[in-house]
Amino acid sequence: MTVERSESAHPDASRTMMAKSKLPAAAFLAAALCGLTASQAFADAEFESFIRDMWPRAKQAGISRELFDRAFAGVTDPDPDVLKLANNQPEVTSTTSKYVSKAVTPVRIETGQSMKASEQELLAAIEKRYKVDRNILLAIWGMESNFGRDKGQMRVMRSLATLLYSGNKKDYAREQYVAALKILKTGIVPVKSFTGSWAGAMGHTQFIPTSYLNFAVDWTGDGRKDIWNSKEDALASTANYLAKSGWKNDRPWGWEIKLPAKFNRSLIGRSNWRPVADWVKLGIVPARGGKFGAPKADAFIMVPQGVDGPAFLVTRNFMAIMDYNQSHSYALAVGHLADRIRGGQPFVSTWPDVDYDLSAAQRIEMQKLLIKRGFDTGGADGRFGARTYEAILGFQTKAGLRLDGTPTAALLERLRRGS
Repeated sequence: MTVERSESAHPDASRTMMAKSKLPAAAFLAAALCGLTASQAFADAEFESFIRDMWPRAKQAGISRELFDRAFAGVTDPDPDVLKLANNQPEVTSTTSKYVSKAVTPVRIETGQSMKASEQELLAAIEKRYKVDRNILLAIWGMESNFGRDKGQMRVMRSLATLLYSGNKKDYAREQYVAALKILKTGIVPVKSFTGSWAGAMGHTQFIPTSYLNFAVDWTGDGRKDIWNSKEDALASTANYLAKSGWKNDRPWGWEIKLPAKFNRSLIGRSNWRPVADWVKLGIVPARGGKFGAPKADAFIMVPQGVDGPAFLVTRNFMAIMDYNQSHSYALAVGHLADRIRGGQPFVSTWPDVDYDLSAAQRIEMQKLLIKRGFDTGGADGRFGARTYEAILGFQTKAGLRLDGTPTAALLERLRRGS
């Protein structure tokens, strides 16, 4: 996309931009009357050309030209809201505790409990077939669409075309674009109703197009896998997704735990899976007391906001939730909301302040240096979550440093030195 930066301040800028835009004068004047700059009108023309160039890939996937044209009818410009959301990196001050507090609210807990009662027969039947905890399904439903109240109103095809055109998720959008056309090809949903989130997630539980093709089921038996209008199909589809991602109903997603005073912190992280019974032998106990269930289930210790914050022993079920959304904060929020809907209590431990004396650039640099040394931070966006803390502990272990898991300026300097 061409961006004109300096010429707009010049008295003759409009004539210069019109010449560069290669638009007919009438089109330029129409754009001006609509409050658009020539560069914006030109970008729209480029976008329409870009959409036309998407046709060969659709044809190769077995999509008819008639369907392709219907799918993109009226799509003449990128969606600015999609670009804003797609290109917005997480705030460096964002924390797991802030995410969980916004996701697990009293209203959402109460609504989940109400839905659990009113949909008891449906949830019991789905749980019986797929062996997935009904409280987890309710938690996902609540977090994804506020129990069906907010399924998203953005046009899926425009959103995906926007991401393909100029977003930072082009590989994702390329795969989803073809899958979305295949959904339209089934006739399950008309183009005008093919709406969702900025990333093309749809329906009660916000399936992306590929997830729909792979996991959607027709629970009601009406011949339609309707995740948009049928909560029954949507919840059953979500249960099918989790079951195929490895969910087992003989264990929970995890537990909040208390670490022994002299616990070996090098054992924290997903590189240290071991049976729950083995963790008990090492002194790990539930934060609220009592005993763990599922002693044979594999689990690892997670510290999503550093070693001074709440710690969790999470099972493979936690990873099944992460298959649904690759975020530790999301998976923890789903698990905790499910527990609260079940009647459980808030977390025991207090979330610590993690206002480290590092700039955004330094946070990103630290993550990049950790990745360079073979420690997976889950990306380099400046946001410190479970993976970054695990990576810091891993580096400290290898370097023979004190295992405090704290990202400091001194640690960054040590990483810079490469020692």
